[in-house]
Amino acid sequence: MALQSLILGAIQISIGLTIDGLIVVTAGSLAVFLSRRPAWIQAQRYLMGGVLAALALRLATDRGRAAA
Repeated sequence: MALQSLILGAIQISIGLTIDGLIVVTAGSLAVFLSRRPAWIQAQRYLMGGVLAALALRLATDRGRAAA
């Protein structure tokens, strides 16, 4: 039982490290892409601003039960 737990833990750690590594590489590539194209950064800012404004509007007009 202990060996099985150690193997499962090792598998989970290796999968986690692999996924985290892929995220880091992807983020680095995306940062390089965006740094070379300022128009994409501007578009991303406007898009996220619109998303956040829409969420704020929805929260402001929500008629759901108020938190206690």
